[in-house]
Amino acid sequence: MNIPRTMKAVVLAAYDKLEVVALPVPKPGPGEALCRIRSVAICGSDPKMIHGHYRDVHWPPFFPFVMGHEWAGEVVAIGEGVTEVSVGDRVAGEAHSGCGKCKNCLSGHYTVCLNYGKDGHDGGADKGHRHYGFFWQGANAEYNAYKVQSLHKFADHLSFDEAALCDTAGVAMHGIDLIGITPGGTTVVFGPGPIGLCAMQIAKGMGAGRTIMIGRGAKLEIARELGADVCIDFEREDPVARVLELTGGVGCDEVIECSGADDSPKKACELVKKTGSVVLTANYREDLSQIPLPLNRIVFNEIKIVGSKANPNASDKVLHFLADGTIDGKRLVTHTFPLEEYARAVEAFENRRLGAMKVVVHP
Repeated sequence: MNIPRTMKAVVLAAYDKLEVVALPVPKPGPGEALCRIRSVAICGSDPKMIHGHYRDVHWPPFFPFVMGHEWAGEVVAIGEGVTEVSVGDRVAGEAHSGCGKCKNCLSGHYTVCLNYGKDGHDGGADKGHRHYGFFWQGANAEYNAYKVQSLHKFADHLSFDEAALCDTAGVAMHGIDLIGITPGGTTVVFGPGPIGLCAMQIAKGMGAGRTIMIGRGAKLEIARELGADVCIDFEREDPVARVLELTGGVGCDEVIECSGADDSPKKACELVKKTGSVVLTANYREDLSQIPLPLNRIVFNEIKIVGSKANPNASDKVLHFLADGTIDGKRLVTHTFPLEEYARAVEAFENRRLGAMKVVVHP
């Protein structure tokens, strides 16, 4: 393919300062593929990084920095030793590429790689871990080079915009992988945002007998459109009382907490059944240590609570669900912008302009 020497990119030049610039097109090294980025979805973490909310964890590690981690595109060149993908393949990317050598990576938990951050940007030895768009240059550009283990092929009939939801849907999938879905049972999802809506659709696809979405406003109506069996507006009724009523006082089988609301983990423990499971997929405020959980209830009812980080080993599954319609990606993508209007895209996403759900940028 005809690959130019320079490319258009959006960089975070300083906190709250975005610039459109020209950068050299990366060259793929051993075990890497150069990809032409076609679609990049904006994640809730992106505006926070722009505003400097992640200074303590050093996201980004330097300025200027290319963000973007929810993307899809096509392979245009491959590095030495690459056999997993070929030029022309349509691929979606993962944000995490673990070192592949530590105990966590070897057991499949590469999003919690023990060598996280040791990627060479600090002048130290490159241990092989990359967190694209956070600690390593990301996808808000026309091209980027990726380790091949971060790339996943998808069906020809699936659009790049839909495939860019791989990361979002993968977060939901990983949470579900950790606790399972009870066939014929009742699954509760807190938060009808993009991850919660994917979680609800995956749960239905995996055999949940009844899915209950807890939220409010227009997003709750989208959950109803996408097939949630029961929608509970927490501003109008008590979700704990309502779920217990619907389950004859027993409680639901599992809870997928995607809202990040202060009191949702506590409510999840109150409406799940004895021996039920709760997975936390959201990010929470650091000062939530003062909000109590019903610890005796958790102990006496043997409630399983699991934290879930990112989307390890989930991409192929959700790309299949997107391709066969289990997850309606077309309904989730509500706005698109050219790369030059990235700032407008972020503003639309952050302020939920005209019902924005997933906002996709086209480099």
